[in-house]
Amino acid sequence: MIIKEVSVIEVKVFGTTPPCAKCKELTKRATKVADKYPGKIAVTHLDALSAEGDKYGILMTPTLVINDKVVSVGKVPGDADIEKMIKREME
Repeated sequence: MIIKEVSVIEVKVFGTTPPCAKCKELTKRATKVADKYPGKIAVTHLDALSAEGDKYGILMTPTLVINDKVVSVGKVPGDADIEKMIKREME
């Protein structure tokens, strides 16, 4: 029997400091989706103007990064869309 090791999916929301309304909303939605999968998804809010933001070339906020892949820039995807993006990483 082969058991696939499940690693924690890293979800990073890059926004402004202090967070703007869109950045707060994206963090809230990503956290809401993560709560459906306890222990499997870690959501972090980061400053776009940081070394971590530079790593991804963040030019617009909010930016959503899942497992080191930029998946959304400058908008707030719906809960279902965020969940689909995360589920792709779970496969």
